[in-house]
Amino acid sequence: MLHILIYFIFFRDQILEMFDHAYNSYMDYAYPADELMPLSCRGRVRGLEPNRGDIDDSLGKFSLTLIDTLDTLVLLNKLDEFEEAVKKTVRDVRFDNDIVVSVFETNIRVLGYMRMIPHCTMILEFAALSRLSGDPIFEENARKAMDVLWEKRQRGSDLVGTVINIHNGDWVRRDSGVGAGIDSYYEYLMKAYILLGDKVYLNRFNTHYSAIMKYISQPPLLLNVHMHNPTVNVRSWMDSLLAFFPGLQVLRGDLKPAIETHEMLYQVTKQHNFLPEAFTTEFRVHWGQHPLRPEFAESTYFLYKATGDPYYLKVGQSIVEKLNTHARVPCGFAAVQDVRTGTHEDRMDSFFLAEMFKYLYLLFSEKSQLPINIDDYIFTTEAHLLPVSLSTTQPPCHTNNTEPQAHEDDLFSYSCPSAQTLFPNNPTFAKTIRDSYKYLTGVGRAQQASSDSQKGVYKLKLVAEVSHTPEHEEVVPLIVQLISPPFLGQTVFTAGPAKFGTDLTKQQHGVSSIMKSVPYTACGPIENAVELQGHIALALRGDCMFAAKARRLQEAGATGVIFIDHREGSSSADTPLFQMVGDGEPTDDITVPLAFLFSKEGATLTAALEEHHNVDVLLLPKEKQLGKDPESRLLLPVTDLRSENAGCAMENVSTKPRLYHLSSSRGITSPPLVKGVLSCIVGTILICTK
Repeated sequence: MLHILIYFIFFRDQILEMFDHAYNSYMDYAYPADELMPLSCRGRVRGLEPNRGDIDDSLGKFSLTLIDTLDTLVLLNKLDEFEEAVKKTVRDVRFDNDIVVSVFETNIRVLGYMRMIPHCTMILEFAALSRLSGDPIFEENARKAMDVLWEKRQRGSDLVGTVINIHNGDWVRRDSGVGAGIDSYYEYLMKAYILLGDKVYLNRFNTHYSAIMKYISQPPLLLNVHMHNPTVNVRSWMDSLLAFFPGLQVLRGDLKPAIETHEMLYQVTKQHNFLPEAFTTEFRVHWGQHPLRPEFAESTYFLYKATGDPYYLKVGQSIVEKLNTHARVPCGFAAVQDVRTGTHEDRMDSFFLAEMFKYLYLLFSEKSQLPINIDDYIFTTEAHLLPVSLSTTQPPCHTNNTEPQAHEDDLFSYSCPSAQTLFPNNPTFAKTIRDSYKYLTGVGRAQQASSDSQKGVYKLKLVAEVSHTPEHEEVVPLIVQLISPPFLGQTVFTAGPAKFGTDLTKQQHGVSSIMKSVPYTACGPIENAVELQGHIALALRGDCMFAAKARRLQEAGATGVIFIDHREGSSSADTPLFQMVGDGEPTDDITVPLAFLFSKEGATLTAALEEHHNVDVLLLPKEKQLGKDPESRLLLPVTDLRSENAGCAMENVSTKPRLYHLSSSRGITSPPLVKGVLSCIVGTILICTK
């Protein structure tokens, strides 16, 4: 017992020191900015830094990190710092900024704290606001949003999609899972019942949960399926946000699948140090970023509290050690740009202070060491604390009479049994579940493993085969080669391919000029469709799926699309390429070529466009780069060669272009004309003549 106590004290003190390092770095280098840039040691102010797309929508110029961290200060017994932070909030924070922000992120990070001093998008926070203020309008409107999603479920499967059009109520993405896009909906159905005491929410959650366990749960995996055809897996990878789900299963009392999925996630962290943003069914990296997300720590905390198994303390210890080893920098903690290389990103999101340190500190704390009785509160999706006494503060609103369809109740439908109920007199029960997945990723597996220890791996390989995922999938790199003067083929960017659109390894595309899409994200109606016709469109990643952007730009008349990463500082030199995938819907209608550039290469390309106005490029496989193979040929229609003064703004020259071939001896010869087509040897340049 003394050993455990010392163990708790050691790691709790270490977590406090880490929190101080992160929080003080924000206050010293970033406040009153929304977030800290830990590599630059300065604050991130929206509009003053390069745009990162939808990531920046959480920034509202209202000192986001300070507000998001307030109740963490209380829980960690830093009451002096809390008092000073509240004074700063009252004195400095303003909300009269003319800026577009994410409703969801602002709700959970800002309103989600404010409710303590007093979107499905939003039922916990808005209901708390109504019951504290006495005005029912907030809860009523949030409940209406929940009602709509319930009504829009697929009645045959009881599943919902991940993206819905708020204007017409149609599902934009019909893939159904428990990760990004839908995670908080399921979480808030369960927690709305706990907080508000309304059985409608619990009945709805139980209906959805039965569907999830029937179609999505393939222990230990949680794989997206099509909401209308749930026997079909729509992708062979999982995103890291699903790591919250074992914690939610603990709240429901369904520990066995929670232990299974959590163990799978732990094995992935052993292999990659952190959970990648997305990983395949065979646990290879799909998207390598790790923005210091707290969901795995959250589920670790809930499993320890449910089982009392010290194994989960060791998991927490590994999280602490990996954060210090791989994410700590002089000015705080930096997100990992790619778990395969360990490179950092100049980013420390507010949720790192709001959630990560809260769950880790609670994991290594006894109830008696906390300033509040933690059992009197429920966590929001941002780990803010709402008192469960709100269910008796004021009666629930009575605007909703929607009742769910009947379903078969099980042991956990209306209660959350204790660990003793689940595995009486058998404290090793959790271990027997974990042992089936102990060597899931291959890390630590003995070379001559028994057939029993291979069962989990064999099952996963079967899942991968059903999902049509090749065992060793390679990404064939593309290039974007600048052809027009002054580049003349000498400027080449490595680009990622797509699994849809023109296959450039089989079909040549030819030279086209580039033009920025308006809007740049291409997630709304294309405003410059007339100008885009016949051009390759440049579009910023984020806000909507690659396939949606491609369809919209193709319909506008673009002959191709180059997507540019919205993550600041990313480059092909530091980040492995990935292949763009569709949106779960058929993509046969997308026929234009597509390529993906990281932000550094994209910035160079857009700067060239701004300086030279007319920039012609080629999209082609890297192995077919012009200038490398002296025997390669490129066929260009005569109409592709503009007779206007493209690249002819040099002094003392006419505006009539001529096409030349630069031979290996650097002599100049004229290329032949063949039936209306210019046949150009590699090295051909367009120059202006006097």
